[in-house]
Amino acid sequence: MIFRTTVRPDDPQRIRDIVTSTGFFYDHEITVAVELCEENLAKGEEKSGYFFVFADDEATGRTLGYACYGEIACTRKRYDLYWMGVHADARGKGIGKQLMKETDRAIAARGGEIVYIETSSREKYLPTREFYIATGCVKEAELKDFYDNGDHKVIYTRRLR
Repeated sequence: MIFRTTVRPDDPQRIRDIVTSTGFFYDHEITVAVELCEENLAKGEEKSGYFFVFADDEATGRTLGYACYGEIACTRKRYDLYWMGVHADARGKGIGKQLMKETDRAIAARGGEIVYIETSSREKYLPTREFYIATGCVKEAELKDFYDNGDHKVIYTRRLR
C-alpha cells in the first residue's frame, strides 16, 4: 500500500467510485464527497481547507481508499474527519486501519491534537461505529434525530497528543 496526500485530476472520479461502492451513502452525500475533492483541485488544499490521504495499491496503482479532513474553524488544533472510505471489494483487509493511522499522522504533522468524527446511528452504520471504537476513538455524544427522525448523529473523538 502506498499513501499519498497529493490530489490528482482523476481523484474526484475515484472518490465517487469508492463512496458509491460502499452502499452507505445517498446520492446527495456522494456529490458532496466529490465536490470537496474538486474544490481542493480548484483552489489548492490550503485555500480549500480540505486535505486528503489516498491509499493506492502498490502493484496496480488503483486507489482503494481515501480520507478527507480539515481544521475546524474557530478552534485551536482541532480537526474534522469529513470522509473516510474503502472500496467495497477491498474491505476487510486492514486498509481502513492503515488509512486511519496515516490520516492521524497527517493531522498531527499539521499540529492537530484532536480529531472529531461523526457518523449515523442507523443500523447500517454499526460496522462503521465498531471500526471507530476499534481504532481508538471514544464516543463523545449522540445528537438525537439529527439527520432525520430516528437517525442520530454519533460523534467520536481521538486524541493525537
